[in-house]
Amino acid sequence: MADPRPLAPSSCDCFVSLPPASAAREVIFGKNSDRPKDEVQEVVYFPAATHAKGAKVQCTYIEVDQAERTHAVILSRPAWLWGAEMGANEHGVCIGNEGVWTKEPVGEEEALLGMDLVRLGLERGSNAHKALQVITTLLERHGQGGPCKEEPTPFVYHNTFLLADRTEAWVLETAGRFWAAQRIREGACNISNQLSIDTDITAEHLDLRAHARRQGWWNGEGEFSFTKVFSLVHQPVRMEAAKARYCAGQQLLRQHSGQITSGTIMAILRDKASGICVESEGFATTGSMVSVLPQDAHLPCVHFFTATPDPSRSVFKPFVFVPDITPFHQVQAPRFGDKDPIKERPRFQSRVDRRHELYRRRQFALEALDSHQAERQKIQECLQGLEQQALETVKDLLAGSHTLKSQELADLFFDCVNAELRFYK
Repeated sequence: MADPRPLAPSSCDCFVSLPPASAAREVIFGKNSDRPKDEVQEVVYFPAATHAKGAKVQCTYIEVDQAERTHAVILSRPAWLWGAEMGANEHGVCIGNEGVWTKEPVGEEEALLGMDLVRLGLERGSNAHKALQVITTLLERHGQGGPCKEEPTPFVYHNTFLLADRTEAWVLETAGRFWAAQRIREGACNISNQLSIDTDITAEHLDLRAHARRQGWWNGEGEFSFTKVFSLVHQPVRMEAAKARYCAGQQLLRQHSGQITSGTIMAILRDKASGICVESEGFATTGSMVSVLPQDAHLPCVHFFTATPDPSRSVFKPFVFVPDITPFHQVQAPRFGDKDPIKERPRFQSRVDRRHELYRRRQFALEALDSHQAERQKIQECLQGLEQQALETVKDLLAGSHTLKSQELADLFFDCVNAELRFYK
């Protein structure tokens, strides 16, 4: 069995703000994906599709039954796998996941990754609650497991999720095939690599409490706290670090309560003092996402992705679901077919270069400017201006003071990526 408490640091942070914490009638979702430092994260779009009855879909490790219809999705994902760290669908549903370790043992047996469940929930759920039901049904049926890093040494964890749509959010926390969920109707909340659902449980696995009693973790008396019952008795050091980030995230949300905008969440994701923006020897923030979900259904949802590491030095680029999205191959990793190390057995015995064009060009530019701080600062200021211009465009779009044609919206993410690329020449 894989070591459930690896020495390598690991971390992610998800945030959501609903009115009255949001400055406007908007739900705002954000996530930092903190992964192995050299792992490439790509941004990919899949249009809505219909599938034959009885068809199967190959996830990262296992096949599951395909839905007859899947929604259009945009995903930010480690380039080696099928699922996603975070993403959104055409109905304004956003989902992010986090690794967690509980009293339920983790194993190396290949099943669904938490990242597979993120994509499956987005492809099949037309609102946050339906996406949650998709995830929990598949979790109970197939379980979760398998290597979560592109390395031969197993690194395995279970998952917590933050789901949001235009009207509400859900925190979903799992331990093996067991789970508990909490509905969030107002205010702001965050999750950070630890269990956080106490006694306020909105929905749960039908056998959750009976299982806890059989294991001797709960005596059946008093209120049932998912966190107290399923958390490890002796928390490893990295879980204490997660607790510190969780508290820092809560404090930052409280500090801005009533005034939270997409810019607020971007600033929180860039906060290095709190540890929310990670830059360590083993792990780093490899991709970031912020979404604005207006409660007015006539307004479009807008989803910002960096597609590059370290949000403090990256540009959040906007995407809007419209027909005929312009492909953005500049942030999509190369494909290796049957020669991909994930498809060969045993898995992950070799490495391939998964860097996409934006990743490579940005990396080369930053390395070349390491000894030219003035020039590097100049480029950073230009990139910040590019992002601010996009934020102002989105703000005007959502305020109704500015309109964009359908083709302009279809080109939006592609154009922003190209504009960023020009700064790295």
